[in-house]
Amino acid sequence: MTMFSDIQEDTQALPLIKVAGLRSGDPEIVASVAQEIGMACETFGFFRICDHGISLNLIESVYLAAEEFFALSDDVKMACYIGDSPNHRGYVPFTEKGDYPDEVNRSYEAFDLGLDLPADDPDFLAGNRILGPNNWPALAGFRETVGRYYDEVAALGRLICSALEMYLGLPEGAMTRHMTKPISQLRLLHYVRKATVTDTKSVNMGAHTDYECLTLLHTRNKGLQVMLQDNTWIDVPVDPSALVVNIGDMMEAWTNGRLQSTPHRVLNLRPERFSLPYFVAANHDTLIEPFPELVPKGTVPKYEPFLAGAHLERMLIRDFPYLKVLIAKQARSSAADTADFHVDNPFETRLKSSN
Repeated sequence: MTMFSDIQEDTQALPLIKVAGLRSGDPEIVASVAQEIGMACETFGFFRICDHGISLNLIESVYLAAEEFFALSDDVKMACYIGDSPNHRGYVPFTEKGDYPDEVNRSYEAFDLGLDLPADDPDFLAGNRILGPNNWPALAGFRETVGRYYDEVAALGRLICSALEMYLGLPEGAMTRHMTKPISQLRLLHYVRKATVTDTKSVNMGAHTDYECLTLLHTRNKGLQVMLQDNTWIDVPVDPSALVVNIGDMMEAWTNGRLQSTPHRVLNLRPERFSLPYFVAANHDTLIEPFPELVPKGTVPKYEPFLAGAHLERMLIRDFPYLKVLIAKQARSSAADTADFHVDNPFETRLKSSN
C-alpha cells in the first residue's frame, strides 16, 4: 500500500485556506473565510483547503478500500461494470476512453458513485440515467467507508457553495437550495503508467474542465496540473491534510463568467497514482443560468440557460464509449456509427485558444 507521500516542498503556488471558520457561527469569521475563498476562485479558479473537518483516517480508509477493489481480478471488477448499470454507477475499466486529444498515454480505471437512492426512487424508475442506487461491489466495509466519505465531502461542498453565495452577494441558499437531490459524483481513480511509457511528462488524463459546480479533490501523489489565467500550467502541491478545490462549468454559467471553469490535467509522473475527486453538482432538473445579481445592469447574460442534468449527461457521452454505443442503439444505428460521434464542451474554449 502507498501511504500519503510525495509531498511537494513548494506549497505556495495556490492559496491554502483554513475553512473551519465557516462552521464557527461567528458572522465576521465566516465572512472573512468566504472572502478568502472568493478571491482565490477569481484569481486562480483552483485553491486548497485545510481544517476541513474530514478525518484523515477516513480518507486513508477510502484509499485502502479503493486499493482493495482495484487489486481484484478484471472478472470480479467487471461484475460492477458501469456499462451494465442503468444509471451510470460502478467500475470504469481502462478501456473506457474519452475524447481528450492529448491523452496519448491514457491508462486509468475508476469506480464511480453518486447519491445512493433507493431502488424505488421515482426518478430512477422513470429512467433517469444519473440518479438511483449505487452499484456497490461485494467487499466487506466498502459501502460503509466510501458511503460515509461521500456524505461528509458532500456536506463540505455545500458549505463552500454557501461561502461563495456570501462572497458574490447572492441570497442565502441561491445555490444550495438546488442541491437537495444532486447529481454529484464521487470517483475513486487509479492511474497506472504503462510499462512502455518512458516520458513522465506525457498526459494520462487529458486537459479538461469539470462539468459541475465545484470539485473537491484529495490526492496523495504528484501529477495534477492546473492552467492559470495566462494559460500556463503549474503543478498542484500535494498535502495530505488538504483538499484541492476547483471551479466547474455550472458555476461559471451561474456566475455569468465571474468565476471560470478551470482546465486541468494529470501527467504520468509515477508508476501508480490514486485520487478521490468529488464533483459538487446541482439537482438534475435545475436550470443553470446566470444569477440576475451577477448580470450588470444594461447587459444581457453571457450564457444561455441549460439543465444541469442535460449538460452532465452530454459530457459523459463524450467521456464514455459505452454511452455512445447506447445512444447509437437508441437511435437504431449501428455501434460503428459512433466513431464520428463527437461532443464539444463550450466551457473549454481556453484549451482551444492555448493550443
